[in-house]
Amino acid sequence: MDDNKTISSPSGPDATRRDGGLLELVRTVVIAGVLAVTVRTVLFEPFNIPSGSMIPTLQVGDYVWVAKYSYGYSHYALPGSPNLFQGRIFNSTPHRGDVAVFRFTKDTSIDYIKRIVGLPGDTVQMRAGKLILNGQEVPREPEGEYTTIDEHRTRMEGDRYREILPGSGGHGPVAHDILKLTDEGGKNDTPEYVVPPGYFFAMGDNRDDSADSRFMGDEPQDLGFVPMENLVGQAKWIFMSVDNAHPFWQVWYWPVEIRWNRLFMGVH
Repeated sequence: MDDNKTISSPSGPDATRRDGGLLELVRTVVIAGVLAVTVRTVLFEPFNIPSGSMIPTLQVGDYVWVAKYSYGYSHYALPGSPNLFQGRIFNSTPHRGDVAVFRFTKDTSIDYIKRIVGLPGDTVQMRAGKLILNGQEVPREPEGEYTTIDEHRTRMEGDRYREILPGSGGHGPVAHDILKLTDEGGKNDTPEYVVPPGYFFAMGDNRDDSADSRFMGDEPQDLGFVPMENLVGQAKWIFMSVDNAHPFWQVWYWPVEIRWNRLFMGVH
C-alpha cells in the first residue's frame, strides 16, 4: 500500500473556465475604469457645491454635472492635474454669464465655481451695489425678498433680483438671479478693473457673500483675475440636491432632505 499522496494541479475544462472567468472579470473592471476616467476627463465631471456664494442659482448641497469640453482642455482637466502641457487644447472662449468651474488662483488644488461676468478687454466695477460693465449699468429687476441658509446654517435675508448680462461671442443676453444683502461696503464700491488678455473676471451670484474677482489683494482668500488656463468646465445640470440639515447617519431624514424640485434643473 502506497501512503504517498500526490497533489495534482487543476486541469481540464473546469479549470479553464475558472481562469477564463477571472480574466474576463479583470478585463471588464479595467475597461470600466478606463471608460470612467475618459468620461470624467473629456466629457462630464460631478461637483458638489459646499458654500453659499452662488445662491440663489446654486444652493449648498447641490451636485452638478460640469461639461469638460466647453472650453477645451488644460492640464487641469486631467485626473491629478499632471503638468504635461501648457495652455489649452481645442480652446474655446467662455461667454459672459457662464457658470464655470475653475482652479483657485492662489491654490490650484482647489476648485471654485462662479459666474463669468467679464472677458478680456472688459471694464468691471461695482458702484453703490450695482454692477457696471463697460461703463453701462447692468439691468436688474427686483423679484422680492429672499431668505436662505448658508453653509454654516446661518439665516440670510436679502433681496432677489433678475440681472441681465450683455451677451458675448454671438450669444444673446443672459438673464439670471442674484441675491443682494446690502449695497454698502468695499465690495459694493470698487475701482474700475480692466480684464487683461488671457483672463476673466468672476463673481458669485450671492453678491455680498462671495470671495471673487473683486478681491485683488495678496491675502490667501483673494481671487483676482482668473487665467483662462484655470478653467475646468461649464456647469450644466443639477443632478442631486441635499439639504444636509441632519447628520448623515439619521437615514430616516434622507427622503425629506432631498430637494426633489431641483433635480435635473439646468444651470443658468
